[in-house]
Amino acid sequence: MFEDFSLETVDVGPGAFRVRHGGTGPAVLLLHGHPRTHMTWGKVADLLSPYLTIVCPDLPGFGRSYLPLDTPDSRNSSKRAKAGALVELMLRLGHENVAVAGHDRGSLAAFRMAMDYPERVQKLIIADGIPVIEHLERADWKFARDWYHWFFFAQPEKPERAILAAPLAWYDKLSTALMGKQTYDDLVDIIHDPAAIHGMIEDYRAGIRIDHLHDREDRDAGRRVTCPMLCPWSLRDDMEQIYGDPVAVWRNWADDVRGFGIDSGHHVAEENPGALSQAIQEFLEHG
Repeated sequence: MFEDFSLETVDVGPGAFRVRHGGTGPAVLLLHGHPRTHMTWGKVADLLSPYLTIVCPDLPGFGRSYLPLDTPDSRNSSKRAKAGALVELMLRLGHENVAVAGHDRGSLAAFRMAMDYPERVQKLIIADGIPVIEHLERADWKFARDWYHWFFFAQPEKPERAILAAPLAWYDKLSTALMGKQTYDDLVDIIHDPAAIHGMIEDYRAGIRIDHLHDREDRDAGRRVTCPMLCPWSLRDDMEQIYGDPVAVWRNWADDVRGFGIDSGHHVAEENPGALSQAIQEFLEHG
C-alpha cells in the first residue's frame, strides 16, 4: 500500500503530524476513524493516486501524530482545534484549497473543517458520520445499546485502564485478512501505547464536553456547509438503522448534499475500497 508515497513528520504548531502523501492532481485529505490510523486508507490511496494528490495523516491524538494537551473541557482535542491543525498541515504541504473526506471520527474533523474554513474546503465527503449534536439529540435505547462506548469513553480514567488491561481483547475485531499485515501490525503497536489510547479517548470526551456546543452555536447562527457534499454510508453497519436516511440528517446542515449506501461493514476503506474510491473520484471530478 501507499506505493510511491512519502512518509513524513510535519510540525504545525500544536505538534507534529505523521502523514503520508503522494499522487498527482488536485489535493484530497483523507481522515480516518477510531481506532484506526492513516494506514486504513492505503488501498483507497493507491486507487486514487493516479488522479489525485492524496494526503493521509494520523489525526491529532491518534496513531503517531501529536497528543493534544489536556484541559478540563478537552478543547485541544475538539474537532475545531483539529480542523485548524489540519488546515495548517495542508498549507505546509502546499495545498491552499482541498477536498476533504472523513470516516467515523475523521468525519467530525472533516465537517468542522468545512464549517470553519469554507474558503479552504472545496468539497466534503462524510462516510459513516453525522454531526456530534445530531448523534446526541437523537440518542435512544438503540444508541445506548450499540454505541455505549461514546458515554463510557467520556468518563475519566476508567476507559484507558480498561483498554490497556487487554488491548487486543478490547479491539477484538482486528484482523490481518481485513486490514493487511502492514496496517494490522501498525495498529497493534498503537493500541498498546498509553499515550495513543488516551488521545483517542480524549477525542470522545471532547465530543461530549465541547464539540456539540460548537455544533449548536453554528446551528443557532444559521451557519451551514457551503461546498458540495457527498454522504456515503456502509449498508452492513448501523448508521441507517439508528438514524434513518443520513442524507436527510445532513440536509439540516448543507444545501448541496447527496449520498448512497455502499456494500460494506463499518471500516469501508478496508472492506470495499473499490466502491469508496470510485465514489470519491466521481464526486470530485463531476460533483
